[in-house]
This record gives sequence, C-alpha cells and structure tokens, in this order.
Amino acid sequence: MHSTWLSCRKDAVNELSSSDSDSDCYKYWVEWFINLEGKEFFCDVDEEYILDRFNLTNLPLEVPQHYHKALELITDRLPNKPMSNDVREQIERAACHLYGLIHARYIITARGLAKMLEKYKRGDFGLCPRVHCLNNPLLPVGLTDQPHVKAVKLYCSRCEDIYNPRSRKHNFIDGAYFGTSFPHMLFQVYPSLKPAPSEQRYVPRIFGFKIHAIAELHRWQDEKREDQKKRLGLASS
Repeated sequence: MHSTWLSCRKDAVNELSSSDSDSDCYKYWVEWFINLEGKEFFCDVDEEYILDRFNLTNLPLEVPQHYHKALELITDRLPNKPMSNDVREQIERAACHLYGLIHARYIITARGLAKMLEKYKRGDFGLCPRVHCLNNPLLPVGLTDQPHVKAVKLYCSRCEDIYNPRSRKHNFIDGAYFGTSFPHMLFQVYPSLKPAPSEQRYVPRIFGFKIHAIAELHRWQDEKREDQKKRLGLASS
C-alpha cells in the first residue's frame, strides 16, 4: 500500500508549525482512500451513513481485528497516539476492508446510487470491449457478496455480460465491496438509462459465406464419435 493515512497525518502534524501550505495529508480519510491509485471505482460514503450503527450491523464479525480503531480512522476520530508500524498497518488494512464492506451497502441506497450514477455517466468504470455494444459504459459488480472470494467484474447493461477490468490495479479489488445487486438496482431505480439490447451479432463466415448449420452438426457428431471411441477403448482395457 502507498504511504498510509496514519503516516501521512503524522507527517502533516509535524509540518504544521513550519508550513502554511495546503497538503493532501489534510484530506479526510475517505477522500484520501478513494483518491488512491486503483480505488477509482469507489465513491465517497457519507459520514452520517457510517456513523449510523444500524448500517454497520454484523460488520464487527467481518472485521474482528481492530474494528473500532478502523472505524475511528475512517471517521477521523482515531486519537493521534504513538503506535508501532505493525499495528498501524493492521489498522489501515482493517479500515480499508471495513470501508469496502460499508461501501457495498451504501451504493444500493438512494444517495449511493445517485453518486455511482454520476461516475457511470462519466465512464469512470470503463467501456464495454464488445464491438457491437458501441462503447456502452460499464458498472462494477461482484460475483458473490462473500468477501475474499472473487475480484470485482464489470457489467455491461447492453449485452448483459461481465468482463475483467482492463487495468491490473483494479483486478485486486474485492467484488464484495460492490456486491451482486448494485448494477441491477441502479437500473431498477433509473430504468430510462438502461440501453436497448444490441441486435447485432457477429456471424462467422468463410470466404464471405455463412458457415452452414449442417457443418456445426457434423462437427458435433465427430466429437461425440471420438468420445465414444475413447470410452470404449478404456472399457476394453
């Protein structure tokens, strides 16, 4: 991870007496986090939402180590006390994980959907690589709501398929930080934004002629015949 927020804040406090210039170190933790390289898919979660205990139900079970300190760090309430580098990194990792889990819940609220909609309109999540989708904007989606299982994927609402992010830095984002429902919830709330399915399909051709369906049937028959021969050979041996 890049220089942690705790280190950055400590440096900022040390420099405060000698410099009046603005510094990125004085940003709130959430703003610092979403501006990190590779975190562009995240939006900023409102502090009021994070401070509502109801919204954090069961999250202490998901972040068993340093949960309270991580929450204090996210909301900029962590006391500025000396701590070892190891503890500081543990708190930072816990805060990043906790924020991701909160983020998954927040982006299916009305406020969260509105923020993600703006990012969708700007194309912050990338464009569909499928030619016939005509650069349709993508949306992040998880294949499971269970953390530490699958990385985030990108969903195209035109072809209704998913893709891996183009940038490697996004391939390490946990899909649970966006959840399985988000893109579909977005188009339930904003149905007018859902594009019509593409009617264009790629048609395989040889020298300009469509591959006849009978050729596909023959290939299927040949494959089945070979499979049958292999099974009979194994049975006889």
